[in-house]
Amino acid sequence: MAGCISKGGECRAQLLLETSSLIASKLDLGELFKTILELASKVVGSERTSLFLLDEKTQCLYFDVALGLGPEVSSLRFPVGQGIAGTVAQDRKPAIINDVKSDTRWSSKADAATGFVTRSILAVPMIHQGKLLGVLEAINKLEGAFDDLDVTVLDSLAAQAAVALQNARLFAAVREERAMLDAMFSQMTDGAILSDAKGSILISNEAARKLLSLDEGRDTLAGALSGMALKPSLAEVLAGATGTIEAERQKPTQLILAGLSTPIALSAPGGYGAALTGQFWVFRNVTEDRRKESLKRTFLSLMSHKLKTPLASITGYAELLTSDPPQGLSPMDLKALDAILRQGRKLSSLVNKLLNFTTLEDEGFAFKAGPLSVADAAADAVSALQEWLHENGASVRVEAGSLQVVADRYLLTEVLKNLVENAVKFDTKKTKEVVVAARAENGAVHIAVQDTGPGIPPEDQEHVFSQFHQIEESFTGQMEGAGLGLAYVKKVVERLAGKVRLESALGLGTTVTVTLPGIPPSSPPS
Repeated sequence: MAGCISKGGECRAQLLLETSSLIASKLDLGELFKTILELASKVVGSERTSLFLLDEKTQCLYFDVALGLGPEVSSLRFPVGQGIAGTVAQDRKPAIINDVKSDTRWSSKADAATGFVTRSILAVPMIHQGKLLGVLEAINKLEGAFDDLDVTVLDSLAAQAAVALQNARLFAAVREERAMLDAMFSQMTDGAILSDAKGSILISNEAARKLLSLDEGRDTLAGALSGMALKPSLAEVLAGATGTIEAERQKPTQLILAGLSTPIALSAPGGYGAALTGQFWVFRNVTEDRRKESLKRTFLSLMSHKLKTPLASITGYAELLTSDPPQGLSPMDLKALDAILRQGRKLSSLVNKLLNFTTLEDEGFAFKAGPLSVADAAADAVSALQEWLHENGASVRVEAGSLQVVADRYLLTEVLKNLVENAVKFDTKKTKEVVVAARAENGAVHIAVQDTGPGIPPEDQEHVFSQFHQIEESFTGQMEGAGLGLAYVKKVVERLAGKVRLESALGLGTTVTVTLPGIPPSSPPS
């Protein structure tokens, strides 16, 4: 190729063919830029070549590589529309300047920075699929002057270079993303596995290999999960089921893995044919968490049952004594009896909530769901709280009309009681108003319990449905409860095939919306 600098069409055609093949083989950006510049000099017979790339954000051209020029030019920037290269970029048309000093667009900044003397320039735009990538310049024709044939040849080279540049950029981006994913994948503490549609394991991280002993010749999901009960089944997951997964083994020791499975598109072998479907698994060892949960439920249930009988005696006798106090009791005695009754009722309420919550967590818990009037359930909740609402200066307005839902009456009443209690006890105003409003939409009924309290800080909103979570007392001023109310609400609503959503703004109050399957108005309420 060294001798092919003449204008001979055959020689140039051969040179372009070799150039095209060489450029297409480069995927490293540095190598590609150097190759483009070397070949451009040869095909048009120039002393040097320069490659300007376009910065899309600033709309400026910059030197990425300048063959034979020093690094001092790398900081130079040329706005689109200014200078020879900027004009070519703006017009997207080649330009020949065989005497740069006679062209007002020429800037001597690059020459001043490097000591090089520019006499003539041939500049062509690099365009790929209508998108400008940069400008390629040939500098100082070695023999004679740049002509139209040089334009045709350099323009053809620039088009090939633009395709190669775009491919190299895509390759670099994919390689960078792959490196990031590999780093994230290897550092994950959760187990992660990518399998194909048949269950063969394609990739697994260290955590997955340890949990499932994948280094012991287990290269399929069936082998890795042998001896474990999987919900849903392996066949269902491989068929494309998306959602939570749980695998449990009892022997030789108990192991419970829980996580998610997600279908993912895989490239066809060799890059040909239709894309294949695989499965991405992410899971963690929850054995100890489940054991603690079981112990906690057992403890809470046991303690609640043990406390229920003595509390019934305490509150019962306290009610009897306060309703008909014996003769000779001092005002202090009467005050003590009243305190015993009030605190006993609070403790009884807390014990009942604990019992309800632990009972609800039992998968075998049975309930009766059927057509139910929202207004009736709300009336039951308000009636049960009537005395407490009066003591706290609160009123409840129900706007439910004749809407009905599919629910268990006791459970929905308890849900509304908890929501109304929360709405009142977190409100520090002397007079409090709570609105329970229901509306129907797309076959579902949305029951919103709205207050005008202090609202919930944004950082707490995603945690309020967790067990035993309470907002700091310094914010709410609340001093009672165990943080089970909203956790109980979430459990009940999910058991009833519904959803719960919270919206809150500081100083503007909170709205908790329970969405349940609706019943057409013609169905009779229970």
